[in-house]
This record gives sequence, C-alpha cells and structure tokens, in this order.
Amino acid sequence: MTTLESSTTKDTAATQTATLTLDGATVEFTIGETLYEVCQREQRHVPTLCYDDRLDAFGACRLCVVEVEGIRNPVASCTTNATAGMVVRSNPAKVDKFRKTLLEMVASENREVDVDPLRGHASQELTALMDRYDARRDRFRGKQSGKSKLDDSNPFLLRDYDLCISCYRCVRVCAEQEGDYAISVKGRGFSTQITVEFDGDLENSSCTFCGQCVQTCPTGALADKKSLRAVDVPGEIELTRTVCPYCGVGCSIDLMTKGDRIVGSRPAMDGPANKGSLCVKGQFAFDFIQHEERLKQPLVRGEDGQLHEATWDEALDRAARGFLEAKAKYGRKSVYAIASGRAPHEAAYATQKFVRVGFMSNYVDNCSRS
Repeated sequence: MTTLESSTTKDTAATQTATLTLDGATVEFTIGETLYEVCQREQRHVPTLCYDDRLDAFGACRLCVVEVEGIRNPVASCTTNATAGMVVRSNPAKVDKFRKTLLEMVASENREVDVDPLRGHASQELTALMDRYDARRDRFRGKQSGKSKLDDSNPFLLRDYDLCISCYRCVRVCAEQEGDYAISVKGRGFSTQITVEFDGDLENSSCTFCGQCVQTCPTGALADKKSLRAVDVPGEIELTRTVCPYCGVGCSIDLMTKGDRIVGSRPAMDGPANKGSLCVKGQFAFDFIQHEERLKQPLVRGEDGQLHEATWDEALDRAARGFLEAKAKYGRKSVYAIASGRAPHEAAYATQKFVRVGFMSNYVDNCSRS
C-alpha cells in the first residue's frame, strides 16, 4: 500500500459514521463524538458547568448526564462516546430532577448567584441554569468552602472564590489553552481551593494576565477588575465586534460599551485567528481609547515654540512642507517612518507607500513587526 493510499484509508476511518436513537429519533454521528456533542448538534438542551468546547472533557459537574438504555445510572454525556445502536434520552423527568438537585447543592455554598455580566464572558451560566430549573439556594445551605483572595493587588483579575464551584475550567484553560500552568488546586474534598504557586499573588506567579480564566469562569468567581469599574455606569452592555489593534495576528474582540463609553474588551470565541484567546494587551489595554490626555485636535508648533490647536488642513500642510524641506536639504533617506500597531492595515499600507514611492526609500517599519 502506498503512503497516499494509507493516508486515504486513515482519513476514511476517521470519518466513519453510525446511528443512534436520541429522544426517539434516529440520529447520525461521527465515530469518536461524545453524546454531549451529538446532543448539541441536534439542539437538545443538556446543561453543564464544567464544559468548555476548547478544553478536554472533564465530567466534574455531572449536570450533563443523560439516560442510556441498558446502563443502570445516568452517564455524563461529555465523557461518554456515542456508539452505534445506543438509545439515549436527553431530558427525562428523572434526569431533570437530578440536575435541579445538583444545582441546588452547587449554589448552596455561593455568596450570591446573580452577578454582574461585566465579570466575564461566561459569568451568567450558573445564573441562567438556576433560573431555568427554578432551583433554590437555601435547600442545602451550610458551611462554605470557598475563600476569596480579594487582597490580590494585581490590576486585572478579581479572585472572588466565595463564588467558586470547583469546576476547574480556569485551571484547565490556563494549562491546555495557554500553557502557563499558573493556576492550580490545593486541598482535597471540602477543602479544595483554587490557588497559584505557594498560595501567593498572581503577579508573583507565571500568570501572563491573558484573562482566559476570567472568560471561562461560569460563576464570576474570577472576574475582570477593569470592567467592574463600570458597574455603576448607567446603560445596557452592548457588544461591537472588531479586530484587536495591537499586532498583526488579527484577533477578533468584542468591545463592551455602555452608552458612549468603552467599559471592557472580550475575546471573540468564534474569532478565526484567536478562537477565544487574547494576550494581556488585547484583553485589558483599552484605556487609551478614552484617556483624558488623548489628543482630539491636531497641534502645530507656533513661532513662540509652543504647540497650538490647528485644523487638519493646517496640520497636514505644515507636515508636507516639513517632509519636502527635509528631502531637499538632507536627501531622500532623511525620512524614516514607523507605522503604529494600533492603526488599521490600510494605514500601514499608506505609510509604506508614502515612504517607498514618495521618497524612493525602504526606511519604513512597523512597531508590531517583532
């Protein structure tokens, strides 16, 4: 068998399909898919609090359990592979009652369930499930295991572990997606606690402040400190899809606004370049947009040596004369241009065109090149 034939055979095997019965309907699936993936594709509501489709399935919260004919107890759909001939029931009354009880046990420890959506992308997941299943918070009320670290002085991440449900999504996204391994778990059983190295502060750990732990947390236990500054700003949160201006990767982001004020930045989970990831700049460095010292009017230097506000025509004419005078006096290589990483690609193109055509020089660079 040739290498090409072997590769084709493997590809064919990898895409083999079979059928199972889901809620009375025959459904086709690809070998290797989990029951949860099949249910999602078939638009069956199967709840979860520990699942993030970017991460390996963990099966910790047990909310995604479904009934499988021939198996005594409900199985976690996120860790159970679909097999040919299975008969699956996604939402029987028995399972829904089980889910409600689990939710009530989870929420019984939390200081609150209704948290501000400014905390993070997934922060409303527990709230939404409590409402959907009409679950109570007081049924199993008792001792709390979470211990917040609100004194962590880092400027970006709030560590409010009184809201933690030990789903470990933050730990796993830090390891599997970012490769930082900054977040870990200490203790066992009821004493389990999310922590960092030597139980210290994030600034003294290997954390890169990418914010991924914030955006995957389903309860807001890890939250965006900078966005929470706008809790009292009136207005509804609106999302505007755009592209991060800081480098050439082209990460998709959702800018959060209240009225005419930008209150936060979130990674686009369906962004083709980043798939929900961002660096510390894309996640938190948006203050410059509305900074009080940002120039809103062109400035030109007057005969008194001071900068004065001017019109765009006046500023552009002054700049043009300066470029021409420099070329005439010092030659075409006296001009060197650096394009800004915060500007769009069209601006970078115009900058290099200006230097290469206008001055017949290659003295041009971009601050995002490295």
